[in-house]
Amino acid sequence: MALSLLVASATFAPHSAGLLYSRPVAKVSRDAVMSDVTTGQVHGEGGAYVGGYWVPLEDCPVQFNIAGGSNEQAVRAERSRTGHSAAKLDGTYDVAIVGGGCIGAAIARELAKTDASVVLFEAADDVSQGATKGNSGIVHAGYDDTPGTMRAKLCWKGNQMFPDLDRELHFGYQLTGSLVVARGAEEEKHLHELLARGETNGVKNLRIVDKEELRLMEPNLDDACTAALFSPDAGTLTPYEYTIALAENAADNGVEMRIRREVQAISKSDDGLFNIELNHWEPRDYLEPREGASLGNYFGGDEDGGSTHPELRKGEQKVSVADMKVGGSGSRKGMDGVVVDKESVRARYVVNCAGGASDRLAKMIGDDSFEIKPRLGEYVLLKKTSGDQCNHILFPCPGPLGKGILVQKTLWGNLILGPTARDVHEWADPGTDPETREQVLQKILASCRRLVPGFNTDDAFQSFAGARAKSTEGDWIIRPSEADADFILAAGIDSPGIAGSPAIALEVVDLLEQAGLALNKKDNFNPHRAPIVTPKDHEKDALLGGAPLVYTPDDKTSINADGVAPEQNIVCKCEKVTEAEIVEACRRSLPVDSTQGMRKRTRAGMGGCQGKPWNYGCECRVAQIIAREQSKPVGPAQVGRRPWAATSQFNRRWLNADDKARLVTLSSPELAAIEMGATQRANGDADALTTFPPVSSLNELECEIDLPVPDCVETAMLVDAIENGTDPALAQIEASAAARTAGASKTITFPPKAKELDCDVDAPDPACADGAAALDAIEAKVDEVLPMELIKKLTKRT
Repeated sequence: MALSLLVASATFAPHSAGLLYSRPVAKVSRDAVMSDVTTGQVHGEGGAYVGGYWVPLEDCPVQFNIAGGSNEQAVRAERSRTGHSAAKLDGTYDVAIVGGGCIGAAIARELAKTDASVVLFEAADDVSQGATKGNSGIVHAGYDDTPGTMRAKLCWKGNQMFPDLDRELHFGYQLTGSLVVARGAEEEKHLHELLARGETNGVKNLRIVDKEELRLMEPNLDDACTAALFSPDAGTLTPYEYTIALAENAADNGVEMRIRREVQAISKSDDGLFNIELNHWEPRDYLEPREGASLGNYFGGDEDGGSTHPELRKGEQKVSVADMKVGGSGSRKGMDGVVVDKESVRARYVVNCAGGASDRLAKMIGDDSFEIKPRLGEYVLLKKTSGDQCNHILFPCPGPLGKGILVQKTLWGNLILGPTARDVHEWADPGTDPETREQVLQKILASCRRLVPGFNTDDAFQSFAGARAKSTEGDWIIRPSEADADFILAAGIDSPGIAGSPAIALEVVDLLEQAGLALNKKDNFNPHRAPIVTPKDHEKDALLGGAPLVYTPDDKTSINADGVAPEQNIVCKCEKVTEAEIVEACRRSLPVDSTQGMRKRTRAGMGGCQGKPWNYGCECRVAQIIAREQSKPVGPAQVGRRPWAATSQFNRRWLNADDKARLVTLSSPELAAIEMGATQRANGDADALTTFPPVSSLNELECEIDLPVPDCVETAMLVDAIENGTDPALAQIEASAAARTAGASKTITFPPKAKELDCDVDAPDPACADGAAALDAIEAKVDEVLPMELIKKLTKRT
C-alpha cells in the first residue's frame, strides 16, 4: 500500500490543522495476524515491533501507523503545558500527580479512563527526564525479585500487560527474551535458585538452557559461559518513548499536564483539600536569547563552532546527582532556569511519584518514614553496526547490588552496555565521585567483555547515567502516607519499575478509591494512539510505496533547500527522520520545545554522528522547525538544545582517535587486571599482587611480579603481544623492553596511571622497580611464548 504524497512544498504552513497527507490506514484489531518474529529486526527499518512481534513494512499502515488514535483529537500544547485545563468549575482538581516519569504517566492514563479531574506536574522540561530516561528499557519478567515483596507482586503482572499496551499505544515493544548467564558449576547452582524464585513469584515459561543450546541462541557469547536461565517473556522498549505514549494518551483523554513546575510546599486546608505551591521556571536562553547566536547553542566537541559556524555558539552543562533527582539535564539548574511565576493548585488527593525527590515531597506533609538513596547506573552505547553482537538481553549472574552489568540490543538496533550500581550515600562526600571516569568505563567495558568478547569499542558514541530511586525501605513504597491517607505514595520505584509500571498504576487507582475517591468509567475514553515515527525502507532509502527519501544540501539555515515534500525531506541523516515527523511531534498534546525533547520522540540526533554541526546539521534543521511550529513562534536560538556533558563519562561528545584507543585498553579484562595491580604497587602498596588471568583456566592467578610464575609470565606476554600497537603506553613498553633485551638500553618505560617513568633496571626507582622488572622478565621470553596465530585463536581476537 503506497503513501500518497502531495505536491512538494518547501515547508509546512505554520500552525495548519494537520499534515499535508492523510495516512491510508485503519484502526488496528487485536485479532490482526502478526508474525512470530521477536528478534533479528530493527524497529523502524523495514517494519516495526508491535505487541512484541515483528510487523513488516507493508502491514504497518494497519498495525502500527494506525488511524483513529487519540492524537487525532488532541488539543495542541501551549508553552510548558497542555493546551487544555482539567480543573473543575471551582478551579480545583480531584487528583494531583507529582512526577512525570513512567509511573506518573501510567497513573495518569489509568485515571484518564475515569471522570476524575486530574493534573500532573513535572519539575523538569519534559516528561521522562529523571530515572525513567536513564535506564536499560527492559521489561523484566520478575524471577529475580524476593518473594513476598511489592516488586514480586507487581513485576510479572505488569510484564504481562505490555503486549496489549503496545497494541494500543504503539511505543514499540519487542519480546526479546532474557538470558541470565552462568560461568561454571557454582553459578549454575544460582540459576536453579532463580528458577525456583521465579516459580514462587508466578513467573511462567522459565527454563534453563545448556551450553549447546545457549551457543545456538547466542553465537557471540564467551566460551566460558556454560548455561543460562531463559525467560522468553522479558521485553525491550525505549523508556522515554513508552512514557511519552502514556502521557500523550492521558492528555488526549483530558488529563492536564504542566512541565517546569517545581513543588515548593504542600499543606491541607480546613475543607480537606491540599494546597500545592509551585514555581514555574523557564530556561534563560528562552527568556534572554544569546546575542550573536542566531541558531542557538551546540554542546561538546573540540571544534570551534563559533568560527566555523558563526550562527552557533558553544556551551556546556554540568549535571550533579542532586540535579538528577529532579530531571537531570532537563532540571531547572541544568537548564539555567529562571522562575517566571508562582502557582497555587488545590486538589483532593495527591499522588507522590516524584522519583528521586519523593522523600522531600513526603516531608512536606510531615512524612519522614523513608529516604531516597540514589544508586547511580552508568551506560555506554554503541552504534547499530555492533547491534548484532547479541539476540537476547544478556545478564551475568546477579550480585548484591543488582542484576549486574548487562549486554543488550536496543529496540532501535544499538548495543547498550551497563549499568553500574554505585550507591551515592556511601561516598565520603556526596558531591565528589570517588571513582574516575576511566574507572567507571573500565568497569562497564571489561565486565561486558566477559559476556560478549567481540564487541568493537570504536563503535562507542554515547555514555549516560541514571539515578535509581533506591529507598531505605528496600522495596517499592506503594501505600497511603501515614501522615495523611489522602496522600498516596508511589515512591522508591527502582528496577524493575518499568516492568511494574502499568500494574503499579492499577494499585494506585485502587488506593485512591479506598481513600474515598469516587470514580466512574468514561464512555469516550480512546485507548489508541498512533506513533510519531513512520517506518521506512532503509534498503531502498524510501517510504512505503517507493517515494524516495531526499537529503537536501545543508547550509545550516535552510530546512528544506530543495523544496521536496516534508514526508520525504530528511532532517536527520543517521536516523532518517523527516520534516513531517518533527511537525507531527510539535502538534501533539504534550509540549516539546527543545531538540532534546524531539530526540526522544523522533530520534533526530540519536544516530552515530550525534548531531555534529559540521555534518548534516540536523540539530540546526530541527531547531528551526520547532521554532516555527510553537504555539507562539520563537527564534531558533530560543529552542532548547541537547546538553553536554550532562551525565556522560566520555571526555567529549565526539570521540577522537585517542579516546577510542583508550577504550580498547579499558575494555580488556586481562589488561584491566594487570593495570590495577601494577598501579597499586606503583602507589606504594608493597603487598599488592598483579593479577594475570591465565588463558588455560577460568580461575585468576595472583602473581608476585618480582618472581612471576610461568603461567603468569606467558599470560602477561600474551596480553602484551595482542594489545601491542593498539595502546600507546603498551607500545612504549614493548619498544623499550625490546631495546633492553637486545642490550641496547638499561631502562624500560613503565607507566603507572598516566605518568611515564623510565626505570634503570639495574638500579631502579622504587616507584616502578617491580613493574619494570616484571615487564622486563616477560619481554625476555618473547620467543618462548605461543605463536601469534595461536594467540589470536585462543583469545578470539583478530
